[in-house]
Amino acid sequence: MMPFTSDDAAELYGVQNWSSGFFRVNEKGQVEVTPAPGVSAVLKDVVDELVERGESLPIILRFPQVLAGRVKQLNEAFRTAIREYGYGGSYQGVFPIKVNQRRMVVETIAEAGFEYAHGLEAGSKAELALCLAQNMHSEALLCCNGFKDDGFIKLALWGRALGKNVVVTLEKFSELERVLKVSRELGVRPAIGVRFKLHARGSGQWEESGGDAAKFGLNASELLQVVERLRQEDMLDTLVMLHTHIGSQITDIRRIKIAVREATQVYSDLVDEGVGLKYLNVGGGLGVDYDGSKTTFYASMNYTMHEYASDVVYSVQEVCKQNGVREPTIVSESGRALTAHHAVLIVPVIDVTGPTRGSQFIPEPAEDQHQVVKDLEEILANINLRNYREMYNDAVGDKETLHNLFDLGYLTLRDRARGEAIFNAILQKLAKLVSGLPYVPDELEDLPKVLADKYICNFSLFQSLPDNWAIQALFPITPIDRLSERPTRQATLVDITCDSDGKIEKFIDLRDVKATLPLHDVDGSSAYYLGFFLMGAYQDVLGSAHNLFGKVSEAHVLARPGGKHDIELFVRGQKARRIIESMGYEEPMLRDSIGEQADRAEAIGELDPGDKSELLEDYDEELLGYTYLEYEE
Repeated sequence: MMPFTSDDAAELYGVQNWSSGFFRVNEKGQVEVTPAPGVSAVLKDVVDELVERGESLPIILRFPQVLAGRVKQLNEAFRTAIREYGYGGSYQGVFPIKVNQRRMVVETIAEAGFEYAHGLEAGSKAELALCLAQNMHSEALLCCNGFKDDGFIKLALWGRALGKNVVVTLEKFSELERVLKVSRELGVRPAIGVRFKLHARGSGQWEESGGDAAKFGLNASELLQVVERLRQEDMLDTLVMLHTHIGSQITDIRRIKIAVREATQVYSDLVDEGVGLKYLNVGGGLGVDYDGSKTTFYASMNYTMHEYASDVVYSVQEVCKQNGVREPTIVSESGRALTAHHAVLIVPVIDVTGPTRGSQFIPEPAEDQHQVVKDLEEILANINLRNYREMYNDAVGDKETLHNLFDLGYLTLRDRARGEAIFNAILQKLAKLVSGLPYVPDELEDLPKVLADKYICNFSLFQSLPDNWAIQALFPITPIDRLSERPTRQATLVDITCDSDGKIEKFIDLRDVKATLPLHDVDGSSAYYLGFFLMGAYQDVLGSAHNLFGKVSEAHVLARPGGKHDIELFVRGQKARRIIESMGYEEPMLRDSIGEQADRAEAIGELDPGDKSELLEDYDEELLGYTYLEYEE
């Protein structure tokens, strides 16, 4: 067998395909973050430092340099395309903070985007309040999307009074009168955008969010009514932006080009109507290649960021030239593409279970061992490449008989245990026999999944990877260390929630979706950490408190030359009392209840004073503790 190298590991886990250059496997078999040339940090070193400090896992590592790098890449991609095509307008990006409202994320994007006048988008009053407080370029857009009440509109107009470039986007026709009313009351002239329902639709999981039946937006008739109503009010100049959107994570660049052409056609006709539009907002949808396959698969995308920028600029320019109208400032609301790469969830493997683990022990046979167990023994001894299909079918039938006989009381527990262990040994022998065959029979295709280990990981799928549970989103997962060793186990992952859905049984692959993940053997002698990558978009804000597992701790890490790093900030995860209080309980009430129960137990002699004190101390300690499992090293 050829030696297994770090390059082999990088290929096995597809690191070079999905990382966009921000992660790599070094010669020592460790995953490094590489936010810029000559700058890197070893993830295992960061984790070890945190553990030495006494911090507990799971933990999210955030890399602000990666965030800033993505902002730069997007803006420079559009600048390059504008320069290459001689485009007459400009580009301004907008970050929709619904993708990730974490303070570090928003502030890093605002700071990194300042020189590009990169703006923000708010879809609620709370998000708008957050955005208004950010330090932004005076020309940076602050787009107000989503349904609005008077308070939302008033806050947006006060933003204009503060000198910010706030645009109120109409999501339905009736919002126009509300904007006009609040504008008159405050004496602040608005800047209005209008979302138009394109006939074109995106591709991938969010295809239904575009098209004629989209949740947001005005149709052609309503759009013209907005124009005429503003003309009546002598406020046509306030309509500055046409906004379109065909969905998130668009996998096919052709869909983008079709939508942009339609949007530009609408823009051109509005200009001909006398509307002084300045901005053409092509919405979100710039994808992330989660599986690295560069295809139209829902977890991928068949284009690069530079191809996206070039196609958008070219499509807008072409339609504008055809119609003889000025070229607008192009706006895009990319969120996923900016934030996904910056966050890595690190989880420890705390145990391993599975059929091959338990089958190491085969109980001794009983003196009167049942014939069905003897039949399984004979299959195990005689199975080979000539008869493996027949033997497999016989073994499956014998196992079913084994369970039926046990249910009817004709088989002992010892016979059942021995029979099941022998059956698992048969499956393992089968797997070795067929592993080198050019063709594997249909009935044996699921054998690797059946035999896979279950690696128990200290995290909650519902809190940290809600999209994996809800919409079967795929994320790259790889060990962060030992990658110069050949992985010898095939595994699925399970979390520590008391929910059968708390598992991951689909993994990225260049050609397909894998049912198992290759991992190293874990014997408990040293910590084994898995990294869940491309976690920065939506997962932080969609996570649930299933089983009262709260937000995990996070470390903000700066990579330095020479593979060094600084932990700029550490934010501890939610304590048990905080997540309990979020469900309507009060901490003093909980403490008083336990105290009263302890007093009664002491009074009747079930607790002595020392035990009572220890009980109350332990209870208080757990209320103040991390909601995840904590093991003493």
